Amino acid sequence: MKFLKIFALLTVLSFGLSSEEQSSTVKGGNMDAILLVTFGTSEPDAKKAFVNIERLTKEKFPISQIRWAYTSEIIRKKLAKQGEMLDSVEEAMEKLRKSGVKKVVVQSLHIIPGEEFHDLIKSVSKFKSDFERISVSPPLLNSADDLRRTVKIMLSKIPSDRKKEDAVIFMGHGSPTHPSDMIYLAAAYYIEKTDENAFLATVEGNPTFDETLEILKAKNIKKAYILPFMSVAGDHAKNDMAGDDPDSWKSILTKNGIDAVPVLKGMAEYDEIVNIWLDHLAETIKGL
Repeated sequence: MKFLKIFALLTVLSFGLSSEEQSSTVKGGNMDAILLVTFGTSEPDAKKAFVNIERLTKEKFPISQIRWAYTSEIIRKKLAKQGEMLDSVEEAMEKLRKSGVKKVVVQSLHIIPGEEFHDLIKSVSKFKSDFERISVSPPLLNSADDLRRTVKIMLSKIPSDRKKEDAVIFMGHGSPTHPSDMIYLAAAYYIEKTDENAFLATVEGNPTFDETLEILKAKNIKKAYILPFMSVAGDHAKNDMAGDDPDSWKSILTKNGIDAVPVLKGMAEYDEIVNIWLDHLAETIKGL
């Protein structure tokens, strides 16, 4: 599973921030600012995950100012129509530059080092000459240890009334056109290795929900808990996972005689998961 760290390093190198540059940018003290970068959400209930991230970040890094950026243009436009203005990565970086910030670390709040993490590296690299120190900290699943730690935490969050014969399905997003999609396969492996009736499937990548459904049918499963393997319980969780439309996971499970029990709680609502991101952030700041 070393490929996870190797992949993150290749991501950095391919967009102009070398490992030496990353190391040198974080030596010598605290950052002036921390920029938290997420895909974003327009679901009001889902934003509690971001509130939790900011609370824990401020507790662990009380000196630095905290800023946010959403990578999803669709969500930013939707929120703007509602009167809530969110910055893109480049807008946030420009504001930091204009405000006189000299040292900034950017924390990716993505799950995997996928396409959006690539885009984040691209955006940040445009500002290398505008700051004395600038560094990007990796997403949640950046090593085999991250993966094992995350899986252990998420399996501990299964509702206590779940019986051994009941299935558990975690919903990941997936990244079908990107090599990082393999990370979901690795996560699925660790989940099934730990609990023979627990699975991970993705909305768009691998493993697929259809593959998981066939396993459940073969096992004659009658009940399944479904939980997001995403930072927030946003649109995918509310609609694709737990919605009433005929193509939602809940509806498909029900149609196949499996009682579906959705758990609408994003991963970033759990302090233990947020602490993995913050451990990455601490390591980046220390220059490790």
